Amino acid sequence: MSRIIHRSLRSVPAVATRAHGAYIFDAQGKQYLDACGGAAVSCLGHAHPDVLAAMHRQIDQLAYAHTSFFTSDTVEQLAEQLTRTAPGDLNYAYFVSGGSEAVETALKMARQYFVEIGQPARTRFIARKQSYHGNTLGALAVGGNEWRRRQFAPLLIDVIRVSACNEYRDRRADETQQQYTQRLLSELEQAIVDAGPETIIGFCAETVVGATSGATPPTPGYLQGVRRLCDKYGILFIADEVMCGMGRTGTLHAFEQDGVVPDLVTIAKGLGGGYQPIGAVLASEKIVSALQAGSGLFQHGHTYICHATAAAAALAVQQVIERDHLLEAVQQQGAYLHKALRDVLGELPHVGDTRGRGLFAGVELVRDKATKTPFDPAVKLHAAIKANCMARGLLVYPMGGTLDGHYGDHILIAPPFIVTPQQLDFVVDTLNTVIREETGKL
Repeated sequence: MSRIIHRSLRSVPAVATRAHGAYIFDAQGKQYLDACGGAAVSCLGHAHPDVLAAMHRQIDQLAYAHTSFFTSDTVEQLAEQLTRTAPGDLNYAYFVSGGSEAVETALKMARQYFVEIGQPARTRFIARKQSYHGNTLGALAVGGNEWRRRQFAPLLIDVIRVSACNEYRDRRADETQQQYTQRLLSELEQAIVDAGPETIIGFCAETVVGATSGATPPTPGYLQGVRRLCDKYGILFIADEVMCGMGRTGTLHAFEQDGVVPDLVTIAKGLGGGYQPIGAVLASEKIVSALQAGSGLFQHGHTYICHATAAAAALAVQQVIERDHLLEAVQQQGAYLHKALRDVLGELPHVGDTRGRGLFAGVELVRDKATKTPFDPAVKLHAAIKANCMARGLLVYPMGGTLDGHYGDHILIAPPFIVTPQQLDFVVDTLNTVIREETGKL
């Protein structure tokens, strides 16, 4: 009997004993291809020698020092690496222990920015439906997944909610892609005007939506329109790239492909590749300059911010990505993956859509392809697919509630940047078999 409070309180998961490259092995020696990186975390795969060596060196020198007394060379070097490779004036980094902490930090930094510049009436955020920004209370509040929010709703701050950018689900038959995009931007502007622009702190959105809808990218021009509206009304644009950032989509930051630069960016999973818990907020010059000129401090902090060992792991991960040209590998293998998904899975009667960017792919499952009607949530198709894939030695990340937190099933695929075409063939072929098998039972 396990004394751990596991994700399910009615079962104990398999025991992982070792991992190497793209594979994890359980206590019985069974091999699993890690095609989801846990939750899009393991960007370099497992046991990369350069990352392990960097962690050993750091632990031998300095494992941890509290930031009220010290900084450390490794943390400073990681900040230099991230700000050097970031576009625009994202010139500062704040390091935390994960994605939810990063979002909480960004929300508080955004609020303090407006206090410092003499606009304390700005107290509200705008975010989208069917989004996910983390499980701490502030992050959960801006998130729009109703299933995750429901029992904690009385504890959450009020957030203005607008439509998600999900062309497959929400673009009308009589709309062009451009008209659909403009409709969303008009809705956002109306929400700003109705609430009063002077009361709004920022607009928070995932660049490519991950767990809640399955690698859903924005339409062309959508984020540029968001940026223009934020500038027009003096609102901050907060890009949540905890899952889709740090190379996952083929550029270091997913928003680079949309031609925008946010004011604040949250990153985590691919930052440290799972070797240590770490997340960060990248902040623009104007944000930090306002804090420097005002109170001279950011009124926030956690015990493990700027953790030296975590920074050493993340720095090594980022250096390997840059040195080994892995962004190009993501683009190349991502193109291979998306073509295979379209060619093989796209023909299945119950695959409604395949989508994504780079090595970040989603497959949406539907009961009726013509009407896009989802399966009954009671059958828990996503859970059956996960179990069947795992039995065949494949780890993918299926989820339910794709449409509204209750209805809809999708599969998220996020393999390591070192994945091979042969391994991607195994992913697609296994999914082809499993989807046919599981939907055939219904």
